[in-house]
Amino acid sequence: MKYRTKTLFITLLLALVALMSCKKDDGPGTPSTPGGPAQYGTPFQKVPEIQDINLYEVNPRVFSAAKNLNGITARLDSIKKMGINVVWLMPIYPTGTERSVGSPYAIKNYTAVHPDYGTLTDLRALVDKAHALDMAVILDWVANHTAWDHPWTLSHKDWYAQDGSGAIIHPPGTNWQDVAELNYSNTALRQEMIKAMTHWALEANVDGFRCDYANGVPTDFWKQAIDSLRSIPNRKFIFFAETEDKTLMTAGFNMLFGWPFYTKLKDVFGGVTAQQLQGTHQSEYSGLASDRHIVRWITNHDQYAWDGTPQAIFKSKAGAMTAFVIASTMGGVPLVYGGQEVDVPQQIPFFEGNNYTIDWAANPGTKRQYEQVLQFRSRSKALRQGTLTDYSGTNVAAFKRKSGTEEVVVLANVRNTATTFTIPSALANTTWTNALSGASVTLGSSVNLGAYAYLLLKK
Repeated sequence: MKYRTKTLFITLLLALVALMSCKKDDGPGTPSTPGGPAQYGTPFQKVPEIQDINLYEVNPRVFSAAKNLNGITARLDSIKKMGINVVWLMPIYPTGTERSVGSPYAIKNYTAVHPDYGTLTDLRALVDKAHALDMAVILDWVANHTAWDHPWTLSHKDWYAQDGSGAIIHPPGTNWQDVAELNYSNTALRQEMIKAMTHWALEANVDGFRCDYANGVPTDFWKQAIDSLRSIPNRKFIFFAETEDKTLMTAGFNMLFGWPFYTKLKDVFGGVTAQQLQGTHQSEYSGLASDRHIVRWITNHDQYAWDGTPQAIFKSKAGAMTAFVIASTMGGVPLVYGGQEVDVPQQIPFFEGNNYTIDWAANPGTKRQYEQVLQFRSRSKALRQGTLTDYSGTNVAAFKRKSGTEEVVVLANVRNTATTFTIPSALANTTWTNALSGASVTLGSSVNLGAYAYLLLKK
């Protein structure tokens, strides 16, 4: 009897140990594959629908004096106040030194945090706080190429594209001499890249990826990767392609870049009739499913670094603000690049070695306008999902968005001089509420708009 009791006790003890070991391995979630990492934290249940996203891009090298992840975490409340619900972090990974030009897009290790930025613990703290503020977090992902001193160049040369003599090459058709082109005909590379993306989804609980130079990678790889990540239980992911090629949407991407609209917006502020904006908008959305969207912006890390400040491109601070109002209300997903909301007065570098830091105390009036516009978009189903009726003229972008009984009218003077706009008959003699000030506004037969002035009207 004592032997049977002892045996039963040992059996129960071993079962308990096994159960505890299983819990330790599984963590608070479920591994994506047997033996894979466990889900850190609690899967975020408030990832917004794509049409509801207000997107914010963060450049860690200039965002705070600390120039690290903790410096971003400290400002998440301010980002949230602007009406943002998705934060996009530019590459946070260690970068190479061989043939380097200081680009953060020359990745040396896909599954580590750059030591300048902090640690995995710091990234988890950032994501945890963003989630507590009801904001999702997506990482920049660079799948086309690596740094020349990535360990794969030595251990897995066959994972790279090579010339006729067997030498690894930089991406064809580019001048990106600082990076080595990957070879997606290699099955093992594909599996390792998906494993690396899964690492961040599980280890840091991030909510998706902005995929750099997406059309430089085979579409069937993206489908393989996106399908794999979306098979993780209890997770919802955002996939944003840096491309204007709509065929990549078939791989499962939710969003792509709206370069044609950005280019047309610049043309309009350069003198082209505002009536051309609607045609570009319609062309970008032609053939897209209702749950696929175009990202609209007046700047991003490339434009601010290489093209000029929004104030220069759109003629003034007021011009830049009015351009943003149009871009964020005509349709699509609005993007704010960290710093534009305080009118950073110089071009913003994003390569290593720069000493610039954004002055967040500058131009509070501009920041308040961004808050008003994006907060209103967050509240307005008409702006996020409504049908578009265009009334634009030569000097004024004018349109109505409607969803159910909610209507919003946008009037924006795209010129640096005052203008009188003739109200179309469908809107003439109607009364509205100024969506930003709350004042009552009656549209008669015409309206006078100051230089780069705009109105957001609702009913």
